[in-house]
Amino acid sequence: MTTNAEQWNALTPELLRSRGSNKWTAPEGELLCAGVAEMDFGTAPAVLAEWAAIADRLEFGYPQDAVAREMSAATAKWHNEQYGWAVDAADVHPLADVIKGLELAIEEFSRAGAPVIVPTPAYMPFLMLPKIFNREVVESPMLRGEDGSFSLDLDDVAKHFAAGANLLVLANPGNPTGKVYSRDELVALADIADANGARVFSDEIHSPLTLFGTKHVPLASVSEAGARVAITATSTSKAFNLPGLKCAQIILSNDADRTLWESIGWMASHGASTPGMRLNTAAYLGGESWLEEVREYIEGNIEYARAALAELLPEARMAPMHGTYLAWLDLRAYTDESELSEWLAEKAGIRVSGGVGYGAVGAGHIRLNLATSRPILERIVAQLAAALTA
Repeated sequence: MTTNAEQWNALTPELLRSRGSNKWTAPEGELLCAGVAEMDFGTAPAVLAEWAAIADRLEFGYPQDAVAREMSAATAKWHNEQYGWAVDAADVHPLADVIKGLELAIEEFSRAGAPVIVPTPAYMPFLMLPKIFNREVVESPMLRGEDGSFSLDLDDVAKHFAAGANLLVLANPGNPTGKVYSRDELVALADIADANGARVFSDEIHSPLTLFGTKHVPLASVSEAGARVAITATSTSKAFNLPGLKCAQIILSNDADRTLWESIGWMASHGASTPGMRLNTAAYLGGESWLEEVREYIEGNIEYARAALAELLPEARMAPMHGTYLAWLDLRAYTDESELSEWLAEKAGIRVSGGVGYGAVGAGHIRLNLATSRPILERIVAQLAAALTA
């Protein structure tokens, strides 16, 4: 029997383009694609079985409350078993996606008009969405260790909270940093936010994708202050590769938010699809063994990429990765191109995400998606190195 790893090794750009996802088709032509944050590995057998059952039932209508309750129970079970966070299923509610959760954090859960702190580098919509709602975005550059690791500049965060910011947007695990926050870091952040009457939107969408033995710690689980300040959003869409199914979860952790949800929840949950809820449930309840194989494959890709870059581009700096499949590469030793994404598309034949979209600190960097076949990754790294050393 062919193993998952063997199937993934056999993936080709032609096959991936035939699937029609945005990652490989818009408008890439013959480029090798490592930009959009989707995996190339399909999804778990339990999810595929549930998809077939949905089709058999023709279950494509508006979701029943019972479907949402089953998803909430599965989400709570996952968080209890995986992270030791005793979530009450009654505190879990459907969202169309995690970005909807950020919109709610801006519009409903933080002080009107107050600036929003975004530690950078940061997922691009974190920097864009607050501006749509007429909020000032305050970039707080993260600190770098000698090994390239990231940490919050808590003094800078505290300064901005004291100056009137009322919401911080946190990705844990980090996109694009690959960082998984420790309990101590989260306790310190929660204390600072709580002391300033502020909130933290905690995007935990990559939480199932922690690597090399690292464990995810939910912000809301670390302390009473963490539960007060956290607005937690998560989904199976990244770890189980379901971004097009339009389903995520918001997890409430304090009484004030529970009271507010009673009035806004009916509309806030609008847009979460019936198949999305069903498949999130299936992933949480039956996808763990498949996910473990995915983690192992990604870990192998990370180790390969790190070794290959050390040989071919020794002055490149790859941030340590304890979570996600998104590598953050500092290429400033090789190029001063301001639009690296377009330059590499033309010169290297690869599509990556240029660092300038992740905040001012992203100049000279790229985000590289490693969740693809090893042979494709080998070609991507080789073509990247050839272009930068030509």
